[in-house]
Amino acid sequence: MAKTSIYKPRWYLVPVRILLATFLVTLLSFAVSLFLGILGLLLAAKLRGAHANMAIAYRDLALPVAGVVAAIVLVSSAVMEVRHYRQAKALGRIAEQMHTAR
Repeated sequence: MAKTSIYKPRWYLVPVRILLATFLVTLLSFAVSLFLGILGLLLAAKLRGAHANMAIAYRDLALPVAGVVAAIVLVSSAVMEVRHYRQAKALGRIAEQMHTAR
């Protein structure tokens, strides 16, 4: 009979995955909002016939958007990762009981 390995979830990887997902999504949202902010500022400056102040794109657009997205992703990924950990832990116990019952 072949020996099967039972996956045991590790609790110390949960915060790592939460922080990694939060960092990556925040970075992506900062980049996208900065790009859209620069495009919007350039369009507004062209329509008004003035020079665009690019510091506004960073300070008033990209940074607040990235902060809001970071908070949302932190909470939602924490909920999802804890739920996944608990489910994997329960399924591991069931698999272990099934394996020892043979």
